Amino acid sequence: MATMDSTTDIMASGELADGSGKDVRRRDFIHIAAVSWAGVGAAAIALPLLNQMGASADVRALASIEVDVAAIQPGQAIKTMWRKQPVFIRNLTPEEITAANKVPVSSLRDPQTLAERTKPGKENWLITLGVCTHLGCVPLGAAAGEVKGEFGGYFCPCHGSHYDTAGRTRKGPAPTNLVVPEFAFVSDTVVKIG
Repeated sequence: MATMDSTTDIMASGELADGSGKDVRRRDFIHIAAVSWAGVGAAAIALPLLNQMGASADVRALASIEVDVAAIQPGQAIKTMWRKQPVFIRNLTPEEITAANKVPVSSLRDPQTLAERTKPGKENWLITLGVCTHLGCVPLGAAAGEVKGEFGGYFCPCHGSHYDTAGRTRKGPAPTNLVVPEFAFVSDTVVKIG
């Protein structure tokens, strides 16, 4: 009888009487299969969620734009749109370039020279996003007759930030300069933004 009781104890513990451990292997397979299906389910939920957070087709289509700047006279600026954001393109006069270069960089909140914000050989072309770095308003100063602020560049009417002709923050709550997007001149008169 002692042999029957020990066989019953072994079978109750999960191993067969022959000691092969097939029941333990079956349980491991069920655990692995359950975890695998849970991973597949998580991926099935996560992929559409991540996909919808990407850029829409109309934004991807405007990943870069080309602008002909031939008609912009020295001292003038235009406003165009790129990725649903305004972009200011300004043709600086020699006087504006000189004034921007005379400003001691150490006196600026966000120290940058005009040369760091323009392309070599095209120092007269300043291209910035037309979005105030304080809270995202659109500054004035790109269109003729608009208030350009105390430093002759741009003025944000929302909270009073003033930018100079190089788009650098000079007064008000704006913490940083107007953002210079990635751009390159594809010809003497055409600039590619983005």
